[in-house]
Amino acid sequence: MDASAFEAKAQETLEHLFDVLDDVIGDHADVDLEGGILTVELEDGRQYVINKHAVNQEIWVSSPFSGAAHYAYDLEARAWFSTRGGEALTEVLGAEFSKISGKSLNLA
Repeated sequence: MDASAFEAKAQETLEHLFDVLDDVIGDHADVDLEGGILTVELEDGRQYVINKHAVNQEIWVSSPFSGAAHYAYDLEARAWFSTRGGEALTEVLGAEFSKISGKSLNLA
C-alpha cells in the first residue's frame, strides 16, 4: 500500500472508531480525535491512545487493559490485524469496550 492509501485508510478507520465510540460510550468516557490521534479517557482516568504510524504503516494502540499493540492492514481481508497475535483491531477493541460499556459493541 502506498503512503497516501495508508493515510486515507488509517484516517477512515480512526474516524469510524471515533464515531462509534463517541456514540456508544460517550456518556461514560471522553472520546476525542485530533491530529490523527484518538484518545478515550475513561471515567476512572485510564486512557486509550490509538494513532496511525505512517513509517510502519500501522495503527498503534495503547490500552489500559491489553497493553500496547500494533496493527497492519491486510488488503485481502480489508481489516487491521495485530502484527504479533493476528487478532483483528475491531474485535479486540470491540470486546474491551463492550466490557466497559456493558453493551454489545461491534466495531467492524
